[in-house]
Amino acid sequence: MGGAVLDWLNSTAVTAFGTPTSWAELLGFGTGLLCVALVVRQHIANWPIGILNVLLLMVVFWTAGLYADAWLQVVYVLLGGYGWWQWAYGGANRSTLRVRSTTGREWVGLAAAGLALTGAIWYVLAHHTGSTVPLPDALTTALSLLATYGQARKLVQSWWLWITADLIYIPLYGYKDLWLTAILYLAFLALCVLGLRAWRAELRNPTGSTPVPAPVPA
Repeated sequence: MGGAVLDWLNSTAVTAFGTPTSWAELLGFGTGLLCVALVVRQHIANWPIGILNVLLLMVVFWTAGLYADAWLQVVYVLLGGYGWWQWAYGGANRSTLRVRSTTGREWVGLAAAGLALTGAIWYVLAHHTGSTVPLPDALTTALSLLATYGQARKLVQSWWLWITADLIYIPLYGYKDLWLTAILYLAFLALCVLGLRAWRAELRNPTGSTPVPAPVPA
């Protein structure tokens, strides 16, 4: 059953830019756009949609030989669960979690973690896999992990990490002939700019906007 599903996900759905596009990439495109749009609105449903999205992209990236990005999706599932819990229960006294700025101590921790992750992932990819793009794959993986953590904590600067990662992802996916995914990340880039503006507006006026209510996960 699982093999049949994977075969279907890897089968051609459409041909984009002269390159076959799989069902996994096409569905990843749709769920990815929906997920980021929900993050911009601070709707908690972004987390389950995001988990579905990363599972689809895991198939896409593994097939394309982007091994770090593929394994990154496993971590995203765990971070998705963490973020879902944080947004539901992580505020003060279990109230709504609010947007805030990243502290100096957090920036130091994020920078140290980013350098360590990039170096470790690059080493593994360069010496133990057939990756043809070990450094950009490692760098985008580290940036994405840090950005997802920041998103889970509603750190407004997490959008800058996403923007930086997207600026690298777009040409990387084009190089790998994942043109639909490259377009998806171009759309992500635009949504990240909107998200940054919306979260900064709430940071300046915390009583001026209220996150969209959503059911608390079981």
